[in-house]
Amino acid sequence: MGIIDSPQDIQNSLLKWFRANGRYWIPWKLKKDGSIPQLGESISPYEIWIAEVMLQQTQLRVVIPYWEKWMKAFPNLTYLAEADLEHLLMIWQGLGYYSRANRIHQSSKILIEFVGKNRDQDPQSWPNEIDQWMSLPGIGRSTAGSIISSAFDLPTPILDGNVKRILSRLFALERKTIKDEKKLWQFSSFLISKVSPRNFNQALMDLGAIICTPKKPSCSCCPLQNFCVANTKYDPDDFPKKEMTKIKPLQEIGIGLVFNKNGELLIDQRLESSSMGGMWEFPGGKKTSDESIEKTIERELNEELGIVVKVGAKLISFEHAYTHKKLYFTVHMCEWISGDPKPLASQKLLWVSPDKLYEFPFPAANAKIISELQKHLNYLN
Repeated sequence: MGIIDSPQDIQNSLLKWFRANGRYWIPWKLKKDGSIPQLGESISPYEIWIAEVMLQQTQLRVVIPYWEKWMKAFPNLTYLAEADLEHLLMIWQGLGYYSRANRIHQSSKILIEFVGKNRDQDPQSWPNEIDQWMSLPGIGRSTAGSIISSAFDLPTPILDGNVKRILSRLFALERKTIKDEKKLWQFSSFLISKVSPRNFNQALMDLGAIICTPKKPSCSCCPLQNFCVANTKYDPDDFPKKEMTKIKPLQEIGIGLVFNKNGELLIDQRLESSSMGGMWEFPGGKKTSDESIEKTIERELNEELGIVVKVGAKLISFEHAYTHKKLYFTVHMCEWISGDPKPLASQKLLWVSPDKLYEFPFPAANAKIISELQKHLNYLN
């Protein structure tokens, strides 16, 4: 094939396909007036940076409405750097992987020192080198490359999931190893267009999303079909090589809904250092093998809050899947017997009226609990 010796043919074929089929409409890739940036023209990285972090674990169609909501709340870097974390988490709520919002918050404090207040729409005031972006919390090489190529039209390679899949098929890589990862970076670096890097990287991502899909790729419509070793010699469905799927462990979680005499509910705020730091939640924890779920709730509320409760009727139970684990939540109404609640395992506690719960950022699993609680309270009234 010798395709590694002829990157220009690949570039030309892909860019021609992109001109006819590319997703030019992606809002953060456009200028403020909605027009497409010209070759070599720089645009502000602010909108691109936020979108790229959102896209790290989430699909484009899901990200767009969250990105639009974010831009209304934090239209520029100055607004963002001066906002408090809880406001950020409220806007992020439902998007998942909340550590990303924490890292954006941390990065905004660093970037405002570099860029300066109210200067974020000037592309020249932003960093434009890989190392500068990779020094920020939560920014890896591919995210940095995408930000730089999108904002400054500079030839910085990327290697997101779509690009890995395309290159694995293009070169028919046999195994998933660290060496293969290095090879993929070399291929991405070698192939990138020096003339139109912004469009080339976007074309790769679009090809992976539209044509070179994980299952049943549309090889007959692919502009790279004649260059693709997997297409000409093998079955593209076999690439990249699949890892054995690990069974996600199921962990049971007991949750207690504790009310005071005023009908207010006790919630706690997760430690900043923990997973989903800064989010609010209902107290509870993991069930051990030798106890009932009611005992779990009694024990956890005593350990986390220093209170004694009587566990009452079950409100709801449900399963919720995360990336590496599945949790089975069982939620009970609880009567507060004794003890003054203290944040022994969290940063803050609040007594909140149930109709105010929607004003706090909760992880997605808690939305089911809140919804069921509202139904229950409406029924009682």
